[in-house]
Amino acid sequence: MLVKSERAGQRVKANLTTYLGRQLKLPVNEKKSQVAKIEQCVFLGFSFKRGKLRWSDAAFADFKHRLRELTGRSWGVSMEHRFQKLGQYLRGWMGYFGISEYYRPVPELDEWLRRRVRMCYWKQWRLCRTKISHLLALGVGKRTAILTGVSSKSYWHLSRSKATQVGMTNDWLKAQGLVSIRDLWMKAHGYA
Repeated sequence: MLVKSERAGQRVKANLTTYLGRQLKLPVNEKKSQVAKIEQCVFLGFSFKRGKLRWSDAAFADFKHRLRELTGRSWGVSMEHRFQKLGQYLRGWMGYFGISEYYRPVPELDEWLRRRVRMCYWKQWRLCRTKISHLLALGVGKRTAILTGVSSKSYWHLSRSKATQVGMTNDWLKAQGLVSIRDLWMKAHGYA
């Protein structure tokens, strides 16, 4: 069955190439041309899954890779600069891929981004006393702040601890300048 459909697809492609070349005088790039089901095609970073437009897996992987670069804890820039670059990139990406009807990974991606930003703050604070004083200033209890501040666990692990979640709340991160991917997606679809 698959062999028959492949041969039929190749015949259709050959006929279309001939028509476009002879009748319309249009050149056809063989490397970029294909005859396939719509679910198998990727065009300008978009694909169709179950009849809905969504970003392609490669485009999404590139997006996450770029977010990792912008929220890398070793990138020695101020948080204001980081938020500016991050907001610029997120608005641009959502301006292009915001027409995608695929919402499912958006809340999870938003949560992942906030956790990465918390990790950046945690790395930036460096010294135990600095971490503790910042946590106390953000309203974390004294005992929790001290136990978290002196912990030797990794930055990524501590970015999800109770102290960092309570201190660096979503609202606090938004006030610092972090742009929400979910809000951008909702705005692109007319919900906000």
